[in-house]
Amino acid sequence: MIRFPRRNLLMLPAAWLAAGDAPAAPGREFVLHTFGDSILDCAHYNDRGVHPGQLLVRNDDALFPAFRGKDLASLGPARLDHRAVDGATVDGLPRQSAGLAGSNPNSLAILTVGGNDLLRGLAADTGPGVREFERKLDRFLRGLPIRPVLVGTVYDPTFGDDSRNFLGIPPRIARANLRRVNDVLGAMGARYGELVDVHAHFLRGDPSWYVHTIEPSLRGASEVRAAFLPAVLARRRAS
Repeated sequence: MIRFPRRNLLMLPAAWLAAGDAPAAPGREFVLHTFGDSILDCAHYNDRGVHPGQLLVRNDDALFPAFRGKDLASLGPARLDHRAVDGATVDGLPRQSAGLAGSNPNSLAILTVGGNDLLRGLAADTGPGVREFERKLDRFLRGLPIRPVLVGTVYDPTFGDDSRNFLGIPPRIARANLRRVNDVLGAMGARYGELVDVHAHFLRGDPSWYVHTIEPSLRGASEVRAAFLPAVLARRRAS
């Protein structure tokens, strides 16, 4: 790895119903909360001011026509509570949840964290740092009054190619610690909701998915949305 410096049921088309996209019960506003870092808070890295949470709630059909009708707004009233902050580490997560009321059964959280922690030392960790990251993340999620939480893994902007390494750390060490952090995220996803493998999705991409080496571009913001979308819509239909 290697550095991460960041929408009357009978009137619906039959094909939509066959695909399992029937709308949820009307009248209940669904809330999507975002927590974490620039994987979700990346609007200022593209000239359209777009980030994944916006696209999950309501797709921009002009920019991404392939995702027309594939959003929370297509299933009923929905709004975004965007709390993710570019540059955040695990230590900043408690501030992002400040002011949240009690659990809302008609809500869902998505979280991406760990990339900046890797950049700030965990990429070279010899053991205790990742364990402390796990302890802090578990404490945050345990106290978060939202369930479920969809936890995204940390992507690798080098696409597994050591020649793209831009850290002053041997790739073997950095990749091992990326795996350890993603293992922690996987465990937290299983414990508090579900894992979304952003890392695996982005390995199928190309450099156009990034700007400034590590931050999601406009295409990248859509691809983060694409990674989370199946789980987000499935959880919405089940609510």
